[in-house]
Amino acid sequence: MHLTGQVFLKLLFSFSADTMRRVVRQSKFRHVFGQAVKNDQCYDDIRVSRVTWDSSFCVVNPKFVAIIIEASGGGAFLVLPLHKTGRIDKSYPTVCGHTGPVLDIDWSPHNDQVIASGSEDCTVMVWQIPENGLTLSLTEPVVVLEGHSKRVGIVAWHPTARNVLLSAGCDNIVIIWNVGTGEALINLDDMHLDMIYNVSWNRNGSLICTASKDKKVRVIDPRKQEIVAEKERAHEGARPMRAIFLSDGNVFTTGFSRMSERQLALWNPKNMDEPIALHEMDTSNGVLLPFYDPDTNIIYLCGKGDSSIRYFEITDESPYVHYLNTFSSKEPQRGMGFMPKRGLDVNKCEIARFFKLHERKCEPIIMTVPRKSDLFQDDLYPDTAGPEAALEAEEWFEGKNADPILISLKHGYIPGKNRDLKVVKKNILDNKPAANKKSDLINTPKKAADTSNIQNEAKLDEILKELKSIKDTISNQDERISKLEQQMAKMTV
Repeated sequence: MHLTGQVFLKLLFSFSADTMRRVVRQSKFRHVFGQAVKNDQCYDDIRVSRVTWDSSFCVVNPKFVAIIIEASGGGAFLVLPLHKTGRIDKSYPTVCGHTGPVLDIDWSPHNDQVIASGSEDCTVMVWQIPENGLTLSLTEPVVVLEGHSKRVGIVAWHPTARNVLLSAGCDNIVIIWNVGTGEALINLDDMHLDMIYNVSWNRNGSLICTASKDKKVRVIDPRKQEIVAEKERAHEGARPMRAIFLSDGNVFTTGFSRMSERQLALWNPKNMDEPIALHEMDTSNGVLLPFYDPDTNIIYLCGKGDSSIRYFEITDESPYVHYLNTFSSKEPQRGMGFMPKRGLDVNKCEIARFFKLHERKCEPIIMTVPRKSDLFQDDLYPDTAGPEAALEAEEWFEGKNADPILISLKHGYIPGKNRDLKVVKKNILDNKPAANKKSDLINTPKKAADTSNIQNEAKLDEILKELKSIKDTISNQDERISKLEQQMAKMTV
């Protein structure tokens, strides 16, 4: 009897261990450790925007963090060099050319000094930030893109083609611009019946997916101006949805159930009748903003008004979306920025860095995978998308596709020199964006001679402006000096 009991216990133990092994899935990201930085490494005293719009309000790259802020008499955002931590002076220069509140901003993936902004004033503006950050407020964009009739709530750069920018407005229209010429080359004006909540490019930028207030998720080929796949009522609830492309071509969505529970789902665009996976999460009412890392296949979900970041690993084995862990803090988040892989510290096994917006500050949160070795961890850092564009705008509009050009992070990322964004209007007299259809997507480029003349003129204007500004400064200083001298003379008398 005693022997039988031992055998029974042995069997029971081996069964439970085997079951545990099946239940607790092995993953190197299970123990991802999130930590907020110390107070002196935060960006303090920032009046974060209060507009009721579900964008992230914050975008970052390896050089700068940009944050949409409250501004009287128009719209503005701050651009701070990453090292500019601590208290930010109220008089710190801003980017402030919009006449209405700024709703969305996005850094160019191919130039760390170029940022686009969409605003309630119905325009999109593209800005060139000086290499070492702003010393004076920036009011003159490189180019203003006009074509929307209502506020512009979404801007998103093409992942692999230089100077291709997408904007979506509350007029339910998606426009794709060639920023290098300031032209609207694709206008998707009859696909969305209601407000567009978000737009996401796929890995090579050949397709976009959109989530809309009409509860549909659409996969669209923008150059053919066709809806490739569509899912009605992807999430039954009335609150806003989000849809993003994953690197394997599947679509990941967040939304709400009919009972107002937050949901996440995974879809195959080739068959959108049923989701590959659908998970209920909780009953909070904050919109879930998904941030995706294609190198590790991890999705981080940050709810507006939540005080946590949940993360999930996507694999090709059931249940496909695997919960990993939650980073929790005390303060709710107003918005969130997500650093591209090339901006992370590979020596500390950092796999993600978030920039969490509070009411009055921006707090970096660092996610690391604990490892004992000091050596470069190849499995955490496969080659990642670099800043070099794989295509020029014209090539993409002509129908070419290309995957991102990858770089190794083995020796860390060393930023190269960014070239200035040059905008050459094709027809100076008639630069209204064309609401064009399929037939006239491409205009013939101007002769090189015209281009160089225009560029030279623009450069000359720039130099003259700078000279004038320096002269004005000098004359102001002269006046100030003479006033001070007069005051001193009176005092000595």
